[in-house]
Parts: sequence; C-alpha cells; structure tokens
Amino acid sequence: MDRDELWRVIDAQRGALTDQLEELSDEEWGRPSLCAEWTVRDVAAHLTFQHLQVGRALRDVVRARGNVDRAVRDATAAKASAPTAALIAEIRGHIGSRRHVPFMTDNEALIDVLVHSQDIMLPLGRRHDMPAHAAAACATRIWSRPWLFRAMKPLRGYAFAATDADFRAGTGPVVEGPIDAILLLMTGRPVLLPRLSGPGAAELRQPAPDDPARR
Repeated sequence: MDRDELWRVIDAQRGALTDQLEELSDEEWGRPSLCAEWTVRDVAAHLTFQHLQVGRALRDVVRARGNVDRAVRDATAAKASAPTAALIAEIRGHIGSRRHVPFMTDNEALIDVLVHSQDIMLPLGRRHDMPAHAAAACATRIWSRPWLFRAMKPLRGYAFAATDADFRAGTGPVVEGPIDAILLLMTGRPVLLPRLSGPGAAELRQPAPDDPARR
C-alpha cells in the first residue's frame, strides 16, 4: 500500500466506525471490549489520541513515572469521561488529517483503527468490515517489528498464510485462514482463532501448560 491509499483506508474506517458508534445504546457503550479491562467507551476514547501533542504525551509519561502503559491507561480513563457525542465528533474530526500518535508512524495509525474498530464491534455482535489488503499490510508491519507487539513473542515459531490476502510469513507449523483473524491473533486477540486452520492453529488452540484449564 502506498501512503495515499493507507490514509484513504484510515479515513474510510473512521467514517464507518463513527457511523456505527452513533447507533450504539448507552448500555452498549458500557460493555467490555476485546481490550482487557477496557469498555467500548474506553476504546473509543483511546482512538481520540491520534492528534495528541508531543508535549502532552511526554507529560503523561512523566506523571506515570516513565510507565508508558500506565500513562495510556490513565489518559484513556480521563478521556472516557467525556460525553459520547464529543468522543464521536473528535474521532470523526480526524478524517482527512494525516497526524498520528507521537513517536509512531502512519502504519501504526492504520493498525490502531483496524484493530480497535474490531475491539469495539466484535463483542457487540456487530460487523465492521476490514479491508483485506489493509489488514495484510498491518500484519506485514507487525511481523517486521515484533518488539512493538508483545503478543507476537509466542507466534514467531509458526508460519502464517492468509487465504484471502497476500500475506505469508514465518516458518513452522502452519496457521492459515482469513487475514482479519490472523491480524487479531498477532495483536493479542485470539477471538477469531476458531476461523483459522492448520497444525499451527490446532496447537494454538491448546491450553498453555500452566493454564488453569488444565488443572
């Protein structure tokens, strides 16, 4: 994907997501998302940070004593108290802009909107289409920078093959299937693992040795 196409996809995803957010009930806004400990409202609040200023980002990290994860959690919790309409308007206001989170790139902006849209809509039983070519570009980016995504550590010993997009990576037991399921797995969201097949997928479906489910 070239840069212009990447931003066209981001804009389209933001537009579709905000249209769907407007349809949600107050009860749905309070439901759990795919992000651990975050509600739908929290994820929507997090998506407003694409225009975060460098100075504000640094102050948040200093307040969190250098813990970036804590800084993100604290900032998200504070933002989530904003009115629903304001959160939607802010996300929609990003359409047409190419600004993104400080210290990240255009690629991470695409990953954010693709994955977080699923974080919101999948648990609500709502469909939000993910363009296969864009998901493949995100998977390629993640594979090339595994240190940015902790969920990738246990996946490096597998071979991934998308059945609906141009994405092949890795060596080892094969995990194959739709690229949206692969992308979510690579970002720590195994919710679509049942849609993946192959010996690698079968291994990943097994409880870990120290999983309480084995006791």
